[in-house]
Amino acid sequence: MMNLLFSIDDRFYRQMLTTLLSIHLNSQPQRIDVYVIYNGQFHHEGVLKRGIQKLGMTFHPVRIPRDDFVNAPVTDRYPTTIYYRLLAHKYLPADLDRILYLDADILCINDLQPLYETDLSRYMYASAIHTNLTNVTETINKIRLQNFDADGYYNSGVLLMNLPKIRQRVHAQDIFDYLRNHLVLLPDQDVLNALYGDQILSVPDQLYNFDCRNLAIYQTISLGEWTLDWVMKHTVLLHYCGREKPWLTTVNHGRLTALYKNYYQMANRYLKD
Repeated sequence: MMNLLFSIDDRFYRQMLTTLLSIHLNSQPQRIDVYVIYNGQFHHEGVLKRGIQKLGMTFHPVRIPRDDFVNAPVTDRYPTTIYYRLLAHKYLPADLDRILYLDADILCINDLQPLYETDLSRYMYASAIHTNLTNVTETINKIRLQNFDADGYYNSGVLLMNLPKIRQRVHAQDIFDYLRNHLVLLPDQDVLNALYGDQILSVPDQLYNFDCRNLAIYQTISLGEWTLDWVMKHTVLLHYCGREKPWLTTVNHGRLTALYKNYYQMANRYLKD
């Protein structure tokens, strides 16, 4: 069994279905429950539900009440969506003890089960650091966020959650207070690292959060080991980070962009009404 969590709006339902198709094709847990957080009106819920069911998965919409963040700092820079993955435990069923959050710009190309079954008994989260890609930035982030006990700056696009521990420690008011009193660059990710960085288990990014913009850099820092062939055989999650996304027809970041476009096309064909 596997519980997956997404937080999307109407612009990203096709990308999320692409992620799910890639999981369906490359991982084979007996059951997958898909929880999708959104606020307000979501016009493509029917299409999303049909697509998820066609993949043999179970769809669970998680609707956030409109007035739930009335006391939260909300601006153009801090929309309510930044709180969803951090406070998901408030809205998920109380009997869930584990869930894997994924951004919708991710492909799964090998078995996801080993990550999902990672031992989290001593941690609230498991996540990856793009350590060797951003050594200077990582040092700056530790100083900026004052989280010197953390191993580094974690990317929140892949986040395995130990829900019982999170329910004990993560409180909305702590997050609201932090955002009111600090200048942040990436709000949800900065909060995760600043408040809970010492409770995150590091998992290798070359396996579970591969930054697709940096294939050549990965190959360099691994002394030639992490080639494209190695990635296709070993990497589990490809993360298409950054502003320019592979589903846009004008974007071409190389060989991994073509791989995404192939899955995106398959999803559109496979999940057609």
